[in-house]
Amino acid sequence: MKRPGTRPSSARPLLGTALALLALFTSAAPATATPATTAAPTTAAPTSVAGSRPVVTVAQGKLRGQTHDRAQEFLGVPYAAPPVGEARLRAPREPRRWSSVREADRQAPACVQFSPFGLADPSAVSEDCLYLDVYRPKGARAGARLPVILWIHGGAYSQGTGTQFGGRTMADLTNSVVVSINYRLGQLGYLALPELVRENARRSGSLGLLDQVEALRWTRQNIAAFGGNPGNVTVSGQSAGSGSVCGLLAAPSVAGLFHRAVLQSGPCTLIRTPDSPRAASQAREFAEAAGCTDQARVVACLRATPADALVEAARTLPTSGPASGDGLLPMDPAAAIGSGNWNRVPVLIGSTRSESRLFVALSQPRLTEAEYTAQILATYGTASPEVLARYPVSAYGSPYLALSAVMTDSSFACHTAWTARLFASQVPTFVYEFDDPDSPTLAGAQVPGLDMANAHSAELAYLHDFTAGDRPLTPVQTALATRMKRYWGAFARFGTPTVPGQTPWPATGTGNDIGAATVLTLNPAATQPSSTFASDHQCAFWQTGPIGQPL
Repeated sequence: MKRPGTRPSSARPLLGTALALLALFTSAAPATATPATTAAPTTAAPTSVAGSRPVVTVAQGKLRGQTHDRAQEFLGVPYAAPPVGEARLRAPREPRRWSSVREADRQAPACVQFSPFGLADPSAVSEDCLYLDVYRPKGARAGARLPVILWIHGGAYSQGTGTQFGGRTMADLTNSVVVSINYRLGQLGYLALPELVRENARRSGSLGLLDQVEALRWTRQNIAAFGGNPGNVTVSGQSAGSGSVCGLLAAPSVAGLFHRAVLQSGPCTLIRTPDSPRAASQAREFAEAAGCTDQARVVACLRATPADALVEAARTLPTSGPASGDGLLPMDPAAAIGSGNWNRVPVLIGSTRSESRLFVALSQPRLTEAEYTAQILATYGTASPEVLARYPVSAYGSPYLALSAVMTDSSFACHTAWTARLFASQVPTFVYEFDDPDSPTLAGAQVPGLDMANAHSAELAYLHDFTAGDRPLTPVQTALATRMKRYWGAFARFGTPTVPGQTPWPATGTGNDIGAATVLTLNPAATQPSSTFASDHQCAFWQTGPIGQPL
């Protein structure tokens, strides 16, 4: 692999804008609210099983789910003890057992949200949030050994919830078991304060990532009761959820807990982890903003501070996500994958064709041509004339679309190609680009007059029973969604997305030339392989031209 040149420091503001705006995805509507403290699902005394209400037995006790359409669902299942009170800012612990049949027919609250772009119901949040939802085909029984797909939602590690991602249709269509999880967010989930780090065996402040590991452990222990195969688990995520998958791939202690990986719009070479010293410095700054300045009492202070005060203290501070250089993540995931020191499993990876339309629409919806030119000049310095020549407003129709193309190509698209190349030299790797020119976007994120098709998160409505899209899919789009689910389901079952009667999806090439990578274009009119992904997004320019982004 050719080592690209050094990217000038003046080129960072534009990419920084995109990464900062990652906090705005996978939500339903702008909202802020004071987080609740507890809102755990209730339990019920044993009763006879009525009608089609299924009962399964897990390590902690019996769960009574419900039948919904052609699938069965078990909602609000605890996979860890509530991280509240003295358990706040500690590594997850096993959930308590219960003696009566636990009703698993309603979803648990979202974890406390640290981003102002929140949920459809902003009051449905809690620190008591380490729950998951399980979906299986109707009629599935224990011991069926169906493939398992564990979903990790996005939200820049600061907001979102697994409850927006139903798995009924995927479970029914692909004969698989789908698990969707919550995990701690913001500084409650990613605070690498040394005094806290010393309290857990992994010496890690990445509690949100530890939550995901705990969910995988719970799945290995209990998924057979739902008909799933603990020896065939696919871990899947989008955006920060995909960044989490990168972390799980690079975490030595997670080896064997999953067997395939899906990364959607979150390539590992783009979502880099801060090292431990930087993460510790950010954590100290947050503790001081929260009023916890006495280092001798900082832990007790943070555990006693109301959750809404912690959210307020984080308003102007970044949520960095997992940090590397500790016992959980010894290396940055991209570096670990490049070195070969990672949990090697088959990989499915991709992005949407116009990822950054969402970020530009939400930050600069009325961008003028003069402002576009000024921003490119400020970002790329001496390389800006070539950037402007390659991305002229006249070729795109508006400054909004031109800037979206610059940001999409330089970040998500090309980093998807570069990350795929790291994987493809070591494991079977399958690459896609989602391209529906009429796709819906996130509810509450639409900007009148702007084309937001294929923006970040556009594919979510096609793969999940997604509750945060701005409109239902059309029949043509539903047909594409069906093909996509079947590809994903086949990958989870076999490690290769081969579906009889659908366009073959070849593995990507292993050569150093990123232009040689084969990418499956997921389009309603024609789903077909393409070898022009890298040239379409000008990746050779972004890697080896005057910009020279390091991998």
